[in-house]
This record gives sequence, C-alpha cells and structure tokens, in this order.
Amino acid sequence: MNFNSKKIMPRYFVVIVLMSLGGLFIFCNACYLVLAERSYWEEVSKQLVKENVPIRANRGNILSSDGQLMTSSLPEYKIYMDFIASDKDTAAAAKLQYWRDSVLTEKMDSISEGLHQIFPDVTAKEFRQRLEKGRKLKRRNWLVYKKRISYIQYKECKQLPLFREKPFKGGFYSEEFNQRKKPFGSLATRTLGALYASKDSARNGLELAYDSILRGKEGISHRAKVRNKWLSLVDQPPVDGNDIMTTIDISMQDAAEKALIKKLKEINGDVGVVVLMEVATGDVKAIVNMSRCSDGQYREIKNNAVSDMMEPGSTFKTASIMVALEDKKITKDDFIETGNGQWSMHGRVMKDHNWRKGGYGRISIPEVLMYSSNIGVSRIIDDYYKDNPEQFVDGLYREGVGIPMELDLPGSGKPNVRRPKKDGSNWSKTALPWMSIGYETQIPPIYTVTFYNAIANGGKMVKPRFVKAEMKDGEVVREFPVEVIKERICSPSTLKDIQEILELVVSKGLGKKAGCKQFKVSGKTGTAQVAQSGGYHSGAMKYLVSFCGYFPSDKPRYSCIVAIQKSGLPASGGGQCGPVFSEIAQAVMIKGVYRDADEGADSVSVFVPDVLNGNLTAARTVLKSLGITLKQDWQDANVTSPVWGQTRNNGNTVSLNRNNTPLPLVPDVSGMGARDAVYALEQRGLRVHLKGVGKVVRQSIAPDTQVEKGKQINIELR
Repeated sequence: MNFNSKKIMPRYFVVIVLMSLGGLFIFCNACYLVLAERSYWEEVSKQLVKENVPIRANRGNILSSDGQLMTSSLPEYKIYMDFIASDKDTAAAAKLQYWRDSVLTEKMDSISEGLHQIFPDVTAKEFRQRLEKGRKLKRRNWLVYKKRISYIQYKECKQLPLFREKPFKGGFYSEEFNQRKKPFGSLATRTLGALYASKDSARNGLELAYDSILRGKEGISHRAKVRNKWLSLVDQPPVDGNDIMTTIDISMQDAAEKALIKKLKEINGDVGVVVLMEVATGDVKAIVNMSRCSDGQYREIKNNAVSDMMEPGSTFKTASIMVALEDKKITKDDFIETGNGQWSMHGRVMKDHNWRKGGYGRISIPEVLMYSSNIGVSRIIDDYYKDNPEQFVDGLYREGVGIPMELDLPGSGKPNVRRPKKDGSNWSKTALPWMSIGYETQIPPIYTVTFYNAIANGGKMVKPRFVKAEMKDGEVVREFPVEVIKERICSPSTLKDIQEILELVVSKGLGKKAGCKQFKVSGKTGTAQVAQSGGYHSGAMKYLVSFCGYFPSDKPRYSCIVAIQKSGLPASGGGQCGPVFSEIAQAVMIKGVYRDADEGADSVSVFVPDVLNGNLTAARTVLKSLGITLKQDWQDANVTSPVWGQTRNNGNTVSLNRNNTPLPLVPDVSGMGARDAVYALEQRGLRVHLKGVGKVVRQSIAPDTQVEKGKQINIELR
C-alpha cells in the first residue's frame, strides 16, 4: 500500500489544528475561571460541598441482668420546610420556585389536613397559617411541627403532596436525632440515667458513667452536590456504641418500687430509698429513689441512695458494737446498765425510746441492739474510748465504714466519719457517745447496706456493682469483675457474735416486722432525727427511719436497706421500714432465684418455659436452641423476618399461631412483652403509654378496632 502524503498530511494537519484550538479554549476558560470568576466559584463550592460532616454512631443499649432491654435508641425527627428554590441558573431557579409555590397553593388544604391527621394536637387551620407565614417570610429552615416525631410519623409526612418530593425539589427536609426510650417506663430511671435532648449527650446515671462505651465513635463524611443531588461520601465510617449489661433484675426492681411507694403513701413520706444487693457479688439487683412531688405523686428525681449525706441513726450501732467486740472491750455475755431510760453524758441527756416507760434497766449486749438502746451503745463506747476516741474511729475504718468507694454513678457521696485529731477543737466530749449511735456522721444509704452485706458475706466487703459486662452484637467483650474492698472486716469470732445478735433483733427485738415466716431474716432498725438549719428542733420534726439487713440468715443471698425520710411522729424504723423489707424479701424468695431448677425434677419431666406472645420468629429460635418441640401454623419454616402471633404451652410442646391482623386494625397485644407490644402498635401509628412490667394484660383500645393514627393507647403490664 502506497502512502499518499499529499492526501494524508493535510488531514493530520487539520486534526492537530483542531486539537490545539480545543486545548487553547480549555486553557483560556480555566484561566478565566481562576482569575475572573474565582470568588464566585469559591462561594458556589462552599454551598455545594460540605467537608467533615459528622456521621452519628448508634448509641448502645442498656440491658437488665437477664438481657431484657431497659434503654435503647430510636430515631426521631424534626421536620422543616425550605421555601426558597436554589439553582445556579436563575431561570431554572425561578421556574422551580414557581412550580413549588403553585403546588403549595393548590395542595395547601390537603397538606394541612394531612398534617393534622398525623399530629392531632395541631389543627389543620393552624398548620395552614404556619406554612403561609413561613412562605411569606421566605424562610429556608421553617419548622413545620415544633415537637420531635417518630419514624412512622416521618414516613407518613413523606406521603403528603410536595413533601413526597426530594428535598431539593419540594423543599421538605428533616433533621434526625437518636431518642432514648425505656420499655419499662420509669423503672430504675434515675439509675439508668438520661441524655440532654437537645445535644444527645449523657446527662446522669449509667448513661453518663458508661458514656464512652455507649456512645461509640462518630464517622466523617463530606457532601457534594452533583446535578442537583446531594451525595454523601463516607471518609470514615461510624463505630456504633457497645451495650452494657447491668446487674438490675426487672422483677426485683418492680417489687421493691411497688412496696416502697405503697408505704410512702401510707405514712405520707417525703423521700424513700431501697437498695437490694446480691451478697456474694455486690450486684445491685434493685435500686429505688422516690421523692414526693408537688402533685403528691412519687417519682425518681434524685439518686438519693448514693448521694444523700445523712446521719444513719441506729443502723450505725452495729458498727459501734462490732468495734468494741473486736477490740475485746466487751463480750457478747456482758451486761450494761441503762437506768430508767435517761442518762447524763457530759452535760447532755441521752434518752432511750422508752424513757417515758421507765427504760430497760440492766440489759445484755445482744439486748442493746435488739432494743436499740441509745444509752447502752453510747455508754459502752464512751466508757472504753473516751480517753482515746481515735482508737474507736480507727476501728470504724478497719471495718470499712469510712472508706470511700468510687461508685459508678456520678454524684455519689462519700462517707464523712469524723476524726478527733483532724477535727481538733471541734471535737467535744459529747461527740463520741452521739457518734456511736449514728449522729455526727454522714453516710449515704448504699454505704450502710454495703457494710451489712459484708457481715452477710462472711466478713468480705465487696464494692456495689451496677454493670457486669460490656457487649457487642449479643456477645460479651469485657466483664467487670467483683471488686473486694476488704477481705475481712473483723475476726471470725466477732462476726459470728454480730450475726447471732442481728438475727435476734428480728426474731425477738424491734425488727420483728421485717421477719418472714418462711425463712429467717437478720438486720437492724434505725430511727434518727434529721438536723434542720444546723440543729434539732421540736415541732415539725423530720426523721430518717430505716431497716438494713440480709436474708436468709442461715445462707445469706441478698442484703437490703429500706430508708424513708418523713415529717412528724410516729417514726419507727422497725414498724415502718420493716414491713417493706419483709415484702421485698418474700417477693425475691418466691421468685425462686436462689434455687436450682433441678430440685423438683424427675427423670420424665420436660420443663417448657412460658413463652410470651409477640415475635414468633424470635421465640422459635430460642425454643429450638433449648431443644423444645414446637408447632407452627405457617408454611415457610425458614423465614427470618418477624412473624406476629400467639403462643400456647401444651405441656411438652409449644404451639406458635400466626396472627394476620391487617395494618388498618388495632392488633391484640395481650400476652406480649413491652418491646413487641410497642412495636406492633407504633407500626400502625398509635402512641403507646406503658404501665407496669411483665406481659400485657389489658389494652385501652379493643383489638380489631379501626386505627386512628396519632391516638394514644394505654397498655397495662403485669
């Protein structure tokens, strides 16, 4: 083939010239953009590109000791309207603005009515006025509805005219938040803690104490606008927070809360506290803090159990007698003279509670605690330690009474046990006898129960534990071990004497009402006047009544303190807190948590657990893992998505029966747990109000009733 240069070369020349002209055109345009339009395009870049946009991590859950969900995050939204259309091309922007205004005008009634159906608390007229006002003011971030809304409500808003369009086109957009929800309502709410709603940051309780675990790590992205569409490009993905498994037992917490509130209402108490601990581990199984509010109802306002610095009163007498026994100043077989119930102590009169009846006279050391004799305890301590009060205080610290414990909960108080050498001139001769009976010393209730827990635990003092494990995707990634504060608070012989005396306090002394017929209880009553404005005054006197102990006496499994602040008489730790202690103890023991499951088993028994109604797919998974025979009435045996329905225990098998209630109708949630019931009802647009714990026994809207979206349904659990 011959190369014809006369024909080919001109063609190459033309191509080269065209390419050169094209390159020159691009170069000139680039120079023009860099030099002439630089400021304009920098401004456009700021609008169309967003750097370092944080991606929120999902906050971890807080679980009960048996894995039930106590606190979880659910998405909530704030919805806005942008009334100004934007585009680089002014003609295109004007066209979009005209279309948006036209649709808004034409569909204003249906949009307003639709919003009213979703949010019944605001009328359609009010929504119309609000939207028209935002358009008139030409706002770009006009709040459509002032409150946060659920995901279901947000999806319903997206079905309305104009709102269904993409944000750039229709102007409707949202801001997402993570809202913490508690399926068990107010149960242990102060201990679990809360978040600052506006910041989604931890505020108090375990939420704050374990915030570094729960909050996870934010990711980073940048956003760019390409062809009128925002694209989020992830630079660093977020790391979701881990879960924490608490030591709290839901049923014990519920029993403690109900027993305390019942007594507070009965005696018109101001503040009530219960702390229930597992003896061997220090696990806090229940912690209740109730304060009377202005409306007369009791709510958890403050974590009084760990923060209240109050004089403990007579529950402190056990520690005083333990010091004297350990130092060999007295023996359990000794006696002490208490006279007629009044005794002069360095110019002040010490009184026993029965001084008007003539006092106790000469009583034994066990009787001193059994009858909670102020004179008996103060005389023992003053007689043997008045020349060396520092020795007595050293004994208290030796027992662990004054040792700070750095508890998990923020705001925890620390014991204030006075020292003669440290206080110097502020230490008077009356300080020692009054200190020995629980005055001039401030100790939070949880420190008192920790001391009694050590007595029950063979002398080993363990730190109260609120969280036992960190979890990721259902697997334990870290365990929080039991922390020992003191291996031994006293000698075995002293411990044995104290244990025998504390049992007598309940069986024969002032603590009888704390006892139970089915098992033995040990503990000590407490009644103390509360100092007001620097002193103790007659009139509307305030008292702290309490009972602290453990059960069963022979093999202690749980320790507990019940403390109530109240105004006026009568005030009795044994008479008013003892019954609450007894009710809690019986609820715990009836549950049978201390027994082994095989105690009542025989060779042919098949133990089938009670299965709640609700998510049958989840129930099936658990039953299969336990090797329990089951029957189901739907075809696809391998389906993994939730199947809702009822269960029936047939003795050795469980039947799973599917419920096909259509979405427009209210489902029957009886027998379901709180989580499944809330999901099934909120899925249909109902607002759920929970009361109680356990499984659903009543719902305020009958099953198969037509759903009215946004309407509240009350469900009672028991």
